[in-house]
Amino acid sequence: MTIKPVSDLRNHYPQIETAVMEEGPVFLTKNGSGAMVVMSMDDYSFLTSQTERKLEEADFLAARDSRRIAHADLFTAIDRALDA
Repeated sequence: MTIKPVSDLRNHYPQIETAVMEEGPVFLTKNGSGAMVVMSMDDYSFLTSQTERKLEEADFLAARDSRRIAHADLFTAIDRALDA
C-alpha cells in the first residue's frame, strides 16, 4: 500500500501517476488523516462494474415482478436477516 501526503499530488504528480499505474491505488493523507484515494481508470472500472451489474440485474427482476416493497420494510427485513 502506497501512502503519500496530498501535497505530493500537486508537487510530484508524475511520481504519483507512476505509482498508481505500477503498484495500484495511492492513499493520500492530509494532516495525518486519510483524505482520498487515487486509482487508475481500470481499477475504478473493476470496482464499479460489479455494482453496476447487480443494479442492472435488480432493474431487470423488478421489471418482471409487479410486487413492490416499501423502503422501510425492506431495510427492516435486511436488518433482521443480518442479525439472525
